[in-house]
Amino acid sequence: MSLAAAAFALLLSCAGQRAVTSAEEYYAIGMAYFDMGKYADAEKWLKRAREADKTRTASDYNLGRIAFEAGRYDDALKRFQEVLAKDPDNVMALKAAAYTQVKRKDLGAAQSLYGRVLELTPESADDGYNYALLLYIMEQYERSEEVLSRYRFALLENSDLILLMARNQRARRKPEAADRYAQWLEMKSDPLVRYEYALTLEEHGFFARALEEYRSSLKDLPKDSKNPNKADLRYRIARLSLEADPQNGEGMAELNAAVAEGFEDIPALEALAAAVPEGRKEEIMLIIEGLAAKKAPEPGGADGGGS
Repeated sequence: MSLAAAAFALLLSCAGQRAVTSAEEYYAIGMAYFDMGKYADAEKWLKRAREADKTRTASDYNLGRIAFEAGRYDDALKRFQEVLAKDPDNVMALKAAAYTQVKRKDLGAAQSLYGRVLELTPESADDGYNYALLLYIMEQYERSEEVLSRYRFALLENSDLILLMARNQRARRKPEAADRYAQWLEMKSDPLVRYEYALTLEEHGFFARALEEYRSSLKDLPKDSKNPNKADLRYRIARLSLEADPQNGEGMAELNAAVAEGFEDIPALEALAAAVPEGRKEEIMLIIEGLAAKKAPEPGGADGGGS
């Protein structure tokens, strides 16, 4: 028996020997059930506990947590708002209400709540990150970057802040984004982040480095990756290779591999054909013709006028 289970058994044993009349006991039993993940039982006891003033705020907060876990976000928000009505500066309730508003897709309300949290805990890099992440989701990139910039020391070692800063800077087309991505990749390895890094390098004209990063990303990309998928990534490698050195066979090999894996963006292939010398252009046009024939309706099919 675990220590928590043993303590709970003792609590129930003591309560069972006499009537439970104390709000604190109701609360203790409710939280014991909560810690065990038995939310229905926890809710029952915490509702009893909230009838007393001394345990009402804590009970409302935890009833809100239970409602949140159950996906009852309107109910959860009501509970957190009841706590905040009595204690407007309760940071835990403010954060919980903000999380709930995100789940309710009321991002404006969540932003207001996170802003208040940050006023109360200006030194907390974790709270700053949560606020900046919400701003990023809302596409307020400049404001998000400004919030992150307050945490100068965290930006030296906190990988979450570093990556969010990179993404903000990339969204604003700032070349500094490449340095932030490189900083993150010195700490961690992820083919999807490496792909974002490669995109950033390409966007700012560092084509050789971008090509290297695309190759590294492809090597470690999970088979079931959707964004990017291997076909699209191979196409990017092929395009950069062909534009840099059309006579090198790697570019066409990657292009054929991309098509074999499902790449079928004909406009992109037409744009590539227009950017390479005549010999390569003919090869790419043959690929385009093959894709077009593949997409054409079968004779006698639904659009073929069969008898």
